[in-house]
Amino acid sequence: MSDTSRPAVRLIVLMCAAEVLSMAGFAAYTTLLPVLQRQWALSNSEAGLISGIFFAGYVVVTPVLTSLTDHVDARRIYLFACLLSFFGAAGFAFLADGLIPALFFQFLIGAGLGGSYMPGLKMLTDQLDGAVQSRGVAFYTATFGIGSSASIYLCGLIGGAFGWHSAFAFGAAGPVMAGLLVNVFMPRGRTRSADHPRQALLDFRPVLRNRTTLVYVAGYSAHNYELFGQRSWMVAFLVFTASLQPADAPMLLSAATLAAMINMLGPVMSISGNELALRFGRTRVIFSFMGASGLLACVLGYTAALPWIFVFVLMGVHYGLMLGDSAALTAGAIASAHPDQRGATMAVYSFVGFSSAFFAPLVFGVVLDLAGGNRNLIGWGLAFASIGIFGALSPVARWLYRRRRLRQE
Repeated sequence: MSDTSRPAVRLIVLMCAAEVLSMAGFAAYTTLLPVLQRQWALSNSEAGLISGIFFAGYVVVTPVLTSLTDHVDARRIYLFACLLSFFGAAGFAFLADGLIPALFFQFLIGAGLGGSYMPGLKMLTDQLDGAVQSRGVAFYTATFGIGSSASIYLCGLIGGAFGWHSAFAFGAAGPVMAGLLVNVFMPRGRTRSADHPRQALLDFRPVLRNRTTLVYVAGYSAHNYELFGQRSWMVAFLVFTASLQPADAPMLLSAATLAAMINMLGPVMSISGNELALRFGRTRVIFSFMGASGLLACVLGYTAALPWIFVFVLMGVHYGLMLGDSAALTAGAIASAHPDQRGATMAVYSFVGFSSAFFAPLVFGVVLDLAGGNRNLIGWGLAFASIGIFGALSPVARWLYRRRRLRQE
């Protein structure tokens, strides 16, 4: 298939548009966290738990729904997942009034994303081959940043104007439109070939025997731990930064607007990182971005008292470095998989990766509580370091990886 194939471009645009719509409620809670934390009198640990439970929902459904795409039409799974997102966001809008209901509905929103994000990517890659497949993966994974930016900005805008209930109601509408769009316009996905031995739905042993895939799985887990720890607390950190600015030099934009602007760097860096990986090698590029972002995270939290524009730029640099390895990791995992095991491979990849995303916001909140709370500069510094530690140690991981490769040769 040619890189300039119009059908391929149309499919990529279609799935990227559906992805943005499906993520309408993705950042509703984290954007409105300062408001909800104050209104419901939540501790930082409880606030982090609500952020993290989103990813618990994601990992619970991912192994089943993503591997199921090897057996049945992925469009059905995608529509079901979009309905989960709808019920989660709508329930949060109209029924949530504290910790327990918020946990339940945030879990549903996360489960909806778990059933739409990777199955959506599986649908797309089933229609593509070769270099265009790698670039399709890059654009799709990069669009996650557009979806999160749109969710942050619009939920912040709607929440500020009409209240947080309206922001979650908005988050319920997007997934419905995404499900309809995919089921009407997307071709049927590939299922397991008839001449291939039928594999049990949750039999991931062939994937776990693929050592090349497991390297990408481990990298994605470290990537998501840092990324979603930062994303979950980004707005709250910017609110704290705003509170430390002098009266004659206040923050000129809202925390939600700044966070949305930072998230928009994701698509550019994700696509650029994949192109660098194609040219210079995936391993080198992935470890370079991971190490740089981890080291910066370890000092980022201590900068909150600096001029807000400086903090904003540093957060943008950190976010860009985190996203630099995103598409390269995912494209590498997909390329390493057998075509008939692609759904199962993506299930393992996503399950392990987003399991770490569950713990990151919670660990961040616990560290923040233990280190003095969200009004304490040292607390924020240690909390950011808690999510950057794995990236900071990635040079050691690369050394061990290269040493093992040399021994095998």
